[in-house]
Amino acid sequence: MSMTDTDQARQQARQKARATLERLWAPGCAFLGTPTAILGGAMSWVSERNLVSAISNAGGFGVIACGAMNPDRLAEEIAATQALTDKPFGVNLITMHPELDKLVDVCVEARVGHVVLAGGVPSGATIKQVRDGGARAIGFAPALALGKRLVKQGIEALVIEGSEAGGHVGPVSLNVLAQEILPHIHDVPVFVAGGLARGDAVLGYLEQGASGAQLGTLFAASSESIAHEAFKKAFVRASARDAITSNQIDERFPVIPVRGLNNGGTRRFMAHQAATLTRFTSGELSKEEAQLEIEHFWAGALRRAVIEGDVEQGSVMAGQSVGMVKAVRPVAEIMHDLVEQAVDALVAREARCGHLHPTETAIG
Repeated sequence: MSMTDTDQARQQARQKARATLERLWAPGCAFLGTPTAILGGAMSWVSERNLVSAISNAGGFGVIACGAMNPDRLAEEIAATQALTDKPFGVNLITMHPELDKLVDVCVEARVGHVVLAGGVPSGATIKQVRDGGARAIGFAPALALGKRLVKQGIEALVIEGSEAGGHVGPVSLNVLAQEILPHIHDVPVFVAGGLARGDAVLGYLEQGASGAQLGTLFAASSESIAHEAFKKAFVRASARDAITSNQIDERFPVIPVRGLNNGGTRRFMAHQAATLTRFTSGELSKEEAQLEIEHFWAGALRRAVIEGDVEQGSVMAGQSVGMVKAVRPVAEIMHDLVEQAVDALVAREARCGHLHPTETAIG
């Protein structure tokens, strides 16, 4: 075969693989209105106008992290994002926010196409409010039973996020959640999240029945992220084992697990819990006061890390995929590589399978 024929064969193989990938995530792309079914994880202080618009402009689906914003502040952020992109993007709302109804109204009035309801189980009334306003409602399902319940309540897409993710996490890995949920929910698109940083890994979940994927850590360290350079450099230096979850030392005082890079703040938090427990047992603090003391330890710590660059005492939230962040790169380059890695994996698999004799099996 001539060099030209070889090149042509390679090109055809890649075209075939790309068509396969497009078929696999077609439900996710159709739901999001994007050419690639990759969502940006909503990260407080990080997922704002610049990063969100960059992800959407690169063919993905950016998501604004509303967090503790009030309605006016959210309206301002949505307008600023719309000034930077004409592509689809969403807004992540915390269901426990005291002004949740008003925040939904802000999204509807601004014609935001998708609202992600996170940080708790959304009520049927909130889901209805989103949908009646013309937006699509997305929810998180940490278990199959809850996923089925949300779909019955009107949720139009689900995100299943494994414990490998950064920030607040549940106890179950994505690998297990995918096996539990993907074979049984087919009525709505399901997006996988947690520990993902390569397109070939995303492909594996697409083949299990996922419609797309959500990534956060990789984008937090991108060029367009407004995170402090010290924050991004901490990501580049870190290995997967550096991203640990916060621990509680007494079951009477529960601590919501948060995954972030192990640093001085992490160690001080353990000492703070021990000191607070001593003050409680001595009668200096009531149980309620002790719980508040523990919960308030991290107040402002994420902002200190992301915005001010205090990566030693601040909260450097990161998923275990941080070990695969090797450099600060533009979002468009990250998105391109994710797609190409998935295509490469499909081409390689076709080559392997094509070398098997019809009577052979992959084992024999």
